[in-house]
Amino acid sequence: MRFGQVQGLDLREVGRVLVAPPILNFTYVENTGVSFGLFGGGGARWLLSVFSILVAGGLAMWALKAERRLLVSAIGLVIGGAIGNAIDRIQYGYVVDFIDLSGTGLFPWVFNIADSAITVGVVLLILDSLLSERKAGVGAANEKA
Repeated sequence: MRFGQVQGLDLREVGRVLVAPPILNFTYVENTGVSFGLFGGGGARWLLSVFSILVAGGLAMWALKAERRLLVSAIGLVIGGAIGNAIDRIQYGYVVDFIDLSGTGLFPWVFNIADSAITVGVVLLILDSLLSERKAGVGAANEKA
C-alpha cells in the first residue's frame, strides 16, 4: 500500500454502493469545486487549496484568542474540514465525495466527512454567536434617556 492511498472498498470501480436506499448511498464523485461540489471547475485546484489554507490559518489565530469552548470547537471543525479538503485537492487534484443523500429529494449533493465538519462547525459558530449575544443581554441594565 502506498502512503496516501485510499484502501478498502474500491468505490471508484464500483461507482455506487446502496447502503440504506434511497436515503443513504455511497457514490464516488471527484469534486473539483468547493464544499458539496459548488463552483466546480478544473482550473480552481491551486486557488481553492491556497484559499483553504489561508482561511484555516486565519481561523487558527482566532481560535487562539477565543475563550469559549463552543467557539473553539466550531473553529476547529471548520479548520479540520478545510485542511482535509485542501490536502486531497493538492494530492489528487480533486476531493473525493461519497456520502450521497440525494435519494431523499431534500439534499441533492454528494459530500464527504470534511464537508460535514465544515457545515457542523459553521452551525456551531452561529449557535455560539446567538448564545453569547443572549448572555451579554442578560443582566444588562436598560438605559434611560
